[in-house]
Amino acid sequence: MAATMKDIARRTGLGLATISSYFNGGNVREKNRKKIEEAIEELHYEVNEVARGLKTNATKTIGVVIPELDMIFCTEIIIGMEDILRNHGYATIVCDCRTDKLLEKEAVEFLMRKRVDGIINMPVDSAGNHLKAFQRTGKPIILIDRMIQDISCDCVLVDNEQAAMDAVELLFANGHRSIGIIGGPSDVFTAQERMAGYFKAHQKHGVAVENALIYHGDYTIQGGVRGIEELVKRNPQMTAVFVTNYEMTMGAVIGVNELGIHLPDELSLIGFDNLQFARACNPKLTLVSQPTDRIAKEVARIMLDRLEGSRSDEQQESGNVPGNIRRHRTSDGHIIEKLQTEMILGKSVACLAKCMP
Repeated sequence: MAATMKDIARRTGLGLATISSYFNGGNVREKNRKKIEEAIEELHYEVNEVARGLKTNATKTIGVVIPELDMIFCTEIIIGMEDILRNHGYATIVCDCRTDKLLEKEAVEFLMRKRVDGIINMPVDSAGNHLKAFQRTGKPIILIDRMIQDISCDCVLVDNEQAAMDAVELLFANGHRSIGIIGGPSDVFTAQERMAGYFKAHQKHGVAVENALIYHGDYTIQGGVRGIEELVKRNPQMTAVFVTNYEMTMGAVIGVNELGIHLPDELSLIGFDNLQFARACNPKLTLVSQPTDRIAKEVARIMLDRLEGSRSDEQQESGNVPGNIRRHRTSDGHIIEKLQTEMILGKSVACLAKCMP
């Protein structure tokens, strides 16, 4: 028969209140803590997390719902978040919804049945229908990378518009004027912002955007292959391409190789994310780098603040916010953070004859 807290009380001579305080992270005298831990080891006591969850309405689990587990952007963030949450006693349940709205809704319903303490979501359903029932529980929701207009919650985002502007500005600075873009799905928040940055950079330089230079991909490797093939076919005058996520960047490089195009002599290319892949390419790719490690830390920090009421958020809001993060609170108290990207220069962008020295 499994040992109980009463058995520990009998073995240590301590009251149940003291033992309960120990298990719930409360203040316990050092000599009592040692007695309890010795009894736990002798009795092979194991905490019944299910029973504890029913009593406290907390399961010490966080649900994570992402579009694709094989997207490197997602996996890097998950790894970083899990490390931090695990150190604070929380487990994660990760659900891959295969970029399917129905599967995303089913994943959230599954997590609700598991009574998770909060949900972290990179949403597929831009209307947020999958989150509305969970929102009514009052438990915390944090969105990564994409906002949902009708869901009031915390968000950790990348400044995608500025990231795209920086990339296209670099191409303009190197004398390029016929610049293609392999964007994401037109109904995805990040894709919309990156496309907006592409347009703004053209507007700033007084260059009209040609529809033939725009390709809407699907954030997959094969989408990048199709994108580069289509852009090259439609635009013989094109001198550069900006690819707006990692998987499509990999696909675009595959497509360039299969077409026999030499970078950057025949075509310049700027990609997105994964420094190791950029280094493996010949020539080394110039790319936009997203701060996945920082995103993971911010998401985990905000979730812990919501669940445990730590003071880290107050401390950072009082003036210690890192310079690459813009943070503000909504009228209902939710946190919106935008993190800045970084341009990593490689050798995949040619300076044309008319560019400035």
